[in-house]
Amino acid sequence: MEGPVSVPATATRASVVGLRCRTSDRGTASLAGVDVLAPRLGERLGVPARMIGSPQPPRDGVWEDDLRESRGCLLEAGGQVDDALGTGGFPVLVAGHCSIALTTLPALARHRPDSRVLWLDAHGDFNTPETSPSGFLGGMCLAGACGRWDAALDQPAFPAERLVLCGIRDLDGGERGLLERCSATVIGASLETLVYLQNALDEAPVYVHLDLDVLDPGTMPAEFPAEDGLSEEKLYDLLDAVADSCEVVGLEITGFEAPDGDAPRDALADLVLRAVEPLLAKGSNGH
Repeated sequence: MEGPVSVPATATRASVVGLRCRTSDRGTASLAGVDVLAPRLGERLGVPARMIGSPQPPRDGVWEDDLRESRGCLLEAGGQVDDALGTGGFPVLVAGHCSIALTTLPALARHRPDSRVLWLDAHGDFNTPETSPSGFLGGMCLAGACGRWDAALDQPAFPAERLVLCGIRDLDGGERGLLERCSATVIGASLETLVYLQNALDEAPVYVHLDLDVLDPGTMPAEFPAEDGLSEEKLYDLLDAVADSCEVVGLEITGFEAPDGDAPRDALADLVLRAVEPLLAKGSNGH
């Protein structure tokens, strides 16, 4: 894999936003990861990263409390995608948890209804309040974004038929049933052929959601680890194939569990930047 290439600010239409506010975070490492990763992405793209919000103490909250208390943060996330796509920009968001999808995917639906979403995650996040065994908001966000339950955020639903989940290997029974009954495409973690993924995306414009727990926990620490994930090389190859065949319209990254110590944090941040380089190259070149 090639290393990051510096791009002058005049060559990019990207915006980088680090959301430091809590949504459903149950530990401190994911929000610490925002502070590490967002500036590195901004440096790569030649734009200053905008850091929004202040971290709040993590806790094991029920979904109703987390949704109410994070409403401002969630609406800010969707607003950033609205602003970028509304001006022809390339949004790059970094957040602690996947809950931001409750507003970012509806924003995509408003501005780029022709787009598909590539959801890279170890988990489906397709529970509803009725199916969730834990009541965890982060495990319901994709179903909420697709209108399977009402998060009372006054957002349009993202069409499930334009959703491609990839790297999924840990599903609860209820969300498995919901996914089987909807028209989303679900691809496991083996990825024996990239042709299947490319066929599912069908050369449509694509917005990439990357929860870093899609990587194997031996490669990337995770708050909710699931074995047998992707290697760094497989993730790079996957994103390279996507960037080669599709217009990439935006990127959001969640779940960077920053370890203690500058050296381990830098090493993992470098790994992430290497893996997503094909998408950053597309965004920085205005494609």
